[in-house]
Amino acid sequence: MDKEMVDDQGETRDLDFYRLSEGPFAKAPRKSIDYAVMERTEHAAVLPVSFRWSDIGNWKSVWDVQDHDAAGNVIEGPVEVLNTNNSLIRSEETVLTTVVGVDDIIVVATADAVLVAAKGEAEQVKELVERLKARNRNEALEHRRVYRPWGFYQTADVGSRYQVKRICVHSGGRLSLQKHFHRSEHWVVVRGVAEVTVGDEVRLVHENESIYVPIGAVHRLANPGKIPLELIEVQVGSYLGEDDIIRLDDVYRRHTEA
Repeated sequence: MDKEMVDDQGETRDLDFYRLSEGPFAKAPRKSIDYAVMERTEHAAVLPVSFRWSDIGNWKSVWDVQDHDAAGNVIEGPVEVLNTNNSLIRSEETVLTTVVGVDDIIVVATADAVLVAAKGEAEQVKELVERLKARNRNEALEHRRVYRPWGFYQTADVGSRYQVKRICVHSGGRLSLQKHFHRSEHWVVVRGVAEVTVGDEVRLVHENESIYVPIGAVHRLANPGKIPLELIEVQVGSYLGEDDIIRLDDVYRRHTEA
């Protein structure tokens, strides 16, 4: 079967995904998968199990099922607490998270945002996320680390006319052959070896070497090596959105984003 298949309703099969067209999907009622799918399917089975089960519907549920220290706290990551009890403090990054003199709270620090909530109000996080979406906050829609079929990229810094990203390409991975109308790019390889196409030139760029991609130049990045390729990308231009991509060829049959 072809990697992408389009039916008469506009739905597409893209790699391992089946993407519904926007119109019919928007009309679908908002129901959980157990009511909408599992209670209706004839292709499911139920088995008795001996382990404990929790739906883990909010951060308080995470605190409930974790092992607590002597003060009733659940601590994960680079965290220090003082005079704090019965709380969940979690840091998913290398930034130290400190909490002093509070009880029964939830603190979750990630690269995208920091959540501080009363443990008993954890259910309201869903309402908060909806409010962020209504205000078009990008943090509610995607993470700083964005995964693609070839690997991932992660935003490190953003300015008015520049953006810095860390890019990791799996062994054998290839980005699309593409060009941009509003930005140039500088790539510095920090691990592995990159096969870089710029215009008619194809060259290998090794660790601690760099290459420049001018505005409008047709280019491609690939990893021909056996270890992950990591590089730092500096974008400079008047517009840095991911939709400034004209894709000319792509092994993953995508149409938008890198």
